[in-house]
Amino acid sequence: MVALDFLFSKLIRKGTLTVIDPKGQRMVFGDGNAPKATLRIHDRMTAWRLMLNPEMESGEAYMDGRMTFDGSTLEEAIDLIFANLGTFNFRFPFSPIINPLGRLWRRIVQFNPTGRSRRNVKHHYDLSDTLYDLFLDTDRQYSCAYCRSPEDTIEQAQAQKKRHIAAKLLLKPGQKILDIGSGWGGLGLYLAEIAKADVTGLTLSDNQHEVSNKRARTSGVSDRVRFKISDYRHETGKYDRIVSVGMFEHVGVNHFNTYFSKVSELLADDGVALIHAIGRSDLPGHTNPWINRYIFPGGYAPSLSEVIPAIEKAHLCITDIEILRVHYAETLKRWRERFNENREIIRGIYDERFCRMWEFYLLTSEYSFRHSGQMVFQIQLAKSVDRVPITRDYITEFEKGVVEPALPRNKRRAPNGQSHAYRDNAESGAASSH
Repeated sequence: MVALDFLFSKLIRKGTLTVIDPKGQRMVFGDGNAPKATLRIHDRMTAWRLMLNPEMESGEAYMDGRMTFDGSTLEEAIDLIFANLGTFNFRFPFSPIINPLGRLWRRIVQFNPTGRSRRNVKHHYDLSDTLYDLFLDTDRQYSCAYCRSPEDTIEQAQAQKKRHIAAKLLLKPGQKILDIGSGWGGLGLYLAEIAKADVTGLTLSDNQHEVSNKRARTSGVSDRVRFKISDYRHETGKYDRIVSVGMFEHVGVNHFNTYFSKVSELLADDGVALIHAIGRSDLPGHTNPWINRYIFPGGYAPSLSEVIPAIEKAHLCITDIEILRVHYAETLKRWRERFNENREIIRGIYDERFCRMWEFYLLTSEYSFRHSGQMVFQIQLAKSVDRVPITRDYITEFEKGVVEPALPRNKRRAPNGQSHAYRDNAESGAASSH
């Protein structure tokens, strides 16, 4: 079929992709070597849509069952396709037209005033409480973990992430900490515990607000840890430390200057801030339209070339930048494995189309970090160059010396969701952070 040949003959150079068209005819693309995958297109309209807008149509076709896989899996196909896409080299046939339009359109898509930001957050983060318990770690950290070893469990890797962030914040007892995008409360409670600090967390999710404050009360620290439903633009006061993990992706390119100006306004003169977010290794672009429609409306992973000018305009000093490369791929792999273990339960909460949607989201996200230049950056900020030590030894020293608070007790569920620990947790909604 012309449309499929036009798309895949240009894309598949390494490995072998077999495509079965709506008439049952097989077309083979690539060099004949491994890796190999086979996909079936069930109708002509899907084939033409894939050629014209592959980023949107591939996800929708899989969700709707119009694109399936014969003798192979979605993961094998995505691995093969993303490996051929690479980071900088391949552009789809209509990319010269679509990409410039996407970069223009992103100003509209990423216009995120307060009301729209809250609607965007509710779209993703106010889903079933049980859903997040079924694939995240016990502290419900919903951002890139810090994997020191391939054998690390998701609990270990997320604990290491919190410790790594704490090290860069140079914590001292009694400090006031602001957590912008505080999630289900886990990071804020962790920082309050290890530093005996006063923590204020900001979220736009009703579910996260309820759960995080319940956790603060249960932990007996609600006198110095509180979580508010509030946009960062409305916050006032001064903070010794500011941390933001997995939130900057929701700010939108139109608002980068506002964001860092607010961080500068809220940060004490001798303060330290740490921004942890997804970015891209190549030039500025636009959000995958399928991700924008179904998963993270208004979201965008920026290039550092877009972020740093906004930091400079806010008169903040960059005191450290660390790039985490495959850490998020490993995080997403662990989430995906737990999601699949509990797929039957999730299908019962939603339906098969929802499961396909999240399977596609988790897999394409994972392989974008493995092959397509997605990364995570941690940017440490201050108002003067002498606010932090001039070498990075202090990070390692802190990580070796910190005494970790005890992990939550109740929470590892059996794959089939049958354990009492899982049922108690799902019913109570006890969970946590980003």
